[in-house]
Amino acid sequence: MKIGIGADHRGFKLKTRLKDYLLRNGNKVIDFGPDSEEPVDYPRIAIKVAKAVVGKKIKFGILSCFSGQGMAITANKVKGIRAAICTDKELAYYARAHNDANILVLPARSIKSKNQWKPIIETFFNTKFEGGRHQRRLIIIKHYETKQLVK
Repeated sequence: MKIGIGADHRGFKLKTRLKDYLLRNGNKVIDFGPDSEEPVDYPRIAIKVAKAVVGKKIKFGILSCFSGQGMAITANKVKGIRAAICTDKELAYYARAHNDANILVLPARSIKSKNQWKPIIETFFNTKFEGGRHQRRLIIIKHYETKQLVK
């Protein structure tokens, strides 16, 4: 699977651990930065990852910053993106099954160990969108996006 990852300086360490894990498990990873813990503007990175998802250059994105809020807010400005902050595997399951989320956002302040993030990313990647009543709701969102957001 081809995954795009990005972070700000506060999510850099988590991003590095995630990248190593994803590569060791046979995934292709595009790292959108940063390359160090030097302060960066998270919106630039979130937008790059989001554009890669909607452009089908990657299947999923993973973003991380201190709280996850800035990355999620920014990514969700891009038409077609459904970025979800997940702190446990149940949230990851519902983000995919009910909302067809395509970007996983991990808050570095609360996701510290592999025991925490591994089940979250595995659940996110392996859960299929259920469709049905959830599809109807996504159609409402997509309709609104076409009227309100500029590509």
